[in-house]
Amino acid sequence: MISRNMTINIPSGLEARPVALLVQVASQYESKIMVHSGDKQINAKSIMGMMSLGLAEGENLTVTAEGIDETEAVDHIERYLSSK
Repeated sequence: MISRNMTINIPSGLEARPVALLVQVASQYESKIMVHSGDKQINAKSIMGMMSLGLAEGENLTVTAEGIDETEAVDHIERYLSSK
C-alpha cells in the first residue's frame, strides 16, 4: 500500500469536469484507490463520491492505493492534481 499527501492545484478545484477527469485517471488502474479528506474516505473511481468532497484549489488530501499498479496510480493522480 502507498499513501501520499497532495495539494489541489486545479484553479476550479474539484468540481464536475475535473472530478470526471480524475475518476477517468483513477479508473485506468487495477489498484484500489481511496481519497481521504478530513474524516471522509472516498473511492477515487466513484464520480458521485468524489463530487461529495467539494474540494477547492489549495486544499490538501491524501491518496492511498493498494494493488499491483499502486505507485503508478498515485503518481498519475498527483500529476493530474498538480496541473494548472
